Amino acid sequence: MFKEILAITKNYAIVKIDGVVSDDLLNLNVIFEETNKKILGEIEEIINNEAKINFLGEFQGNRFYDGIIRKPSVSSSIRIINADELKELTGNNDPYSMMLGLSPLYNNSPIKINIDDMWSNHSAIFGNTGSGKTYGVARLVQNLFTMSNYIPFNSIIFIFNNTDEYDNAFNSISNYNLNFNYKLFTTDTESSNNLLKLPLWLLSVDDYANILDVSEYSQIMIIEKMLVYVSLFAKNDEESNKYKNHLIAKAIVSVLYSNQVSARIRDQIFSILTDCYTKELNLDVEVPGVGYTRSFRKCFDIDSKGEFVERILITEYINKFIDNTIEWKEEYTPTYFTIDDLEIALNFTLISEGLLLNEKSYSEATALKVKLHTIANSSMRKFFEVENFISINDFISSLILIGNNKRAQIINFVLESIDDRFAKNLVKVYSRLLFNFLKTLPTRGSMPIHIMLEEAHRYVQKDNDINILGYNIFERIAKEGRKFGVVLDLITQRPTELSETVISQCSNFLIFKINHPSDLEYIEKMVPNISSDVIEKQKSLQSGTCVAFGRMMKIPMIVKMEIPNPPPQSSNAKVFDKWMIQWKNN
Repeated sequence: MFKEILAITKNYAIVKIDGVVSDDLLNLNVIFEETNKKILGEIEEIINNEAKINFLGEFQGNRFYDGIIRKPSVSSSIRIINADELKELTGNNDPYSMMLGLSPLYNNSPIKINIDDMWSNHSAIFGNTGSGKTYGVARLVQNLFTMSNYIPFNSIIFIFNNTDEYDNAFNSISNYNLNFNYKLFTTDTESSNNLLKLPLWLLSVDDYANILDVSEYSQIMIIEKMLVYVSLFAKNDEESNKYKNHLIAKAIVSVLYSNQVSARIRDQIFSILTDCYTKELNLDVEVPGVGYTRSFRKCFDIDSKGEFVERILITEYINKFIDNTIEWKEEYTPTYFTIDDLEIALNFTLISEGLLLNEKSYSEATALKVKLHTIANSSMRKFFEVENFISINDFISSLILIGNNKRAQIINFVLESIDDRFAKNLVKVYSRLLFNFLKTLPTRGSMPIHIMLEEAHRYVQKDNDINILGYNIFERIAKEGRKFGVVLDLITQRPTELSETVISQCSNFLIFKINHPSDLEYIEKMVPNISSDVIEKQKSLQSGTCVAFGRMMKIPMIVKMEIPNPPPQSSNAKVFDKWMIQWKNN
């Protein structure tokens, strides 16, 4: 078959072949063999009975090593790879390996991958709609749960998706083994079961910055102050009420003695007392004078000279609540509070630190207030309604555990009832909570988890987080997560919209068919160690077939993923069935 080597360059050889050219040779692996040297190559193209064969690596004994130092000589013999050599490339049948798929080039030989090489590293799965990407992901996970000698009882896979397409593929995993369980959380607020929940007191300043769509760094300080106030006011004791009065009184005094006309001062004070009030300080409280009382509202009537009729009375009454001798303990302590408590705390934040008299700062603070109020007065508030205080440990356990102290190995979050922006913010919050929790474990990496992001381009983007928070949570997980056991799986049909930093940290790739030129150019530019040959291979792939490469593979290989059983619900709507009725034209 192989007659002679015509030329050897840095990365490939040109080899003369005899007989009728067969397309079946394309992508097959060959061995350049000499005494004590075996170089692995792959047939990239055949033109006019000449084959271009790329060099991939070298066999030393029975082991394969990626890359070559020595080139084969022109006198090397050439042959198709044998069964033992192929087995070294396609993985061993040992306890540390699992099934990936089949090799269509080698009579559907099984392709095995090392579990640590796959599941301990960030992965990316790319492919057009209809390329079999979702089926491939479902099959990959099902392969993990159908191993014969070991079961992944302690595995934790969090899936975030805007549809329930994976529900059908995983909701019956207990059929594989009674120890396996599946759990689903939904954003459908009409559902009474398994509604996604986030305890407000477990969220950090950074989490609130995401949820409230912070756009300016100065808003971070407002959120910090809001959390201090909500933890103080949640006590609802005499000290917290005294502090509220102190803040209201100081805000009123700062406005009262500002360089503004009386009508403007009155409007601002009324605005303060509309949002922030206590039983001692509100618009309807009776203020005692000498021999009479007057409601606080009436004290701000304006006389013919444009002055307040009860300015002295107002001043005397307000000053009673200001106590600058007390050092108020302004530290955030996680405690139970509701979203309504958070709104109150934000209102008090807006009247403190002179925000009322700073137009820019007040405008930025008002933007937070509007966003929080929108959440508090919509169905979204249900996501934050948790009845009792719960610690971070118990919260993480509540995500994983199901009834009778059983644990779920696959936890599916379906985000189909909310808009993309809020969905992205929720995924960021969950990811940050999980990452920070695993960082605090006494034994590092003792509880590995996977965060699987379907349609990852919706979440893993080049956001403003870098400018506001100084980091993006997905980029931080991509850089640091593996050593703590937090691993990302990115599944998308639009790789160009993903963060370049996150993609650069992925070690494993399954690339199904992609046609868009900008996506192909991006993959070739951003994916580590990808070659133009891999790019070309995926262009002609059938649905359900991918090019797999990275740490889990010895060499890039075409892999046929078996059909998942049961399959995910990701197929197109059946237009004929839904549109057409049989018609007899008489």
